[in-house]
Amino acid sequence: MLVKTENDWPSFIARIFLGLVIFPHGAQKILGIWGGHGLQAMMDSFQAWFGIHPIVSALVAFAEFFGSLGLILGLFGRFMAGSIILVMLGAIYYVVNDFFFMNWYSQQRGEGFEFHLLAIGLGLIVFINGSGRYSVDSLLQKKMS
Repeated sequence: MLVKTENDWPSFIARIFLGLVIFPHGAQKILGIWGGHGLQAMMDSFQAWFGIHPIVSALVAFAEFFGSLGLILGLFGRFMAGSIILVMLGAIYYVVNDFFFMNWYSQQRGEGFEFHLLAIGLGLIVFINGSGRYSVDSLLQKKMS
């Protein structure tokens, strides 16, 4: 079940785009690049701002970083997509205010949740169908059958 996948284009497209969009967020948290401050600083900030335990913060960072890489490769796509869906649900709960739209022009305090809903939608495609075409999961599935 972990590597079971349909050999379809929509799952391939969803996993590639979700992986590419989430990867920089994970890299900010784990590697401290692209404006990020690294894992320890992120864990400290999440605890100070939201009261999130450092272990949970580390799991968020690992889900974004390794989950996005797993999606790009199509490795354990259902698990990786499910992990990112949980992170996005947590972000909606902890970070997002009552606004739908992202805060492009700094006209509101906080962020909206439109990005998170898009990520959840792409993640659900992969969670339901698997990694799709051109994935490590499809290769593993062929070897196992």
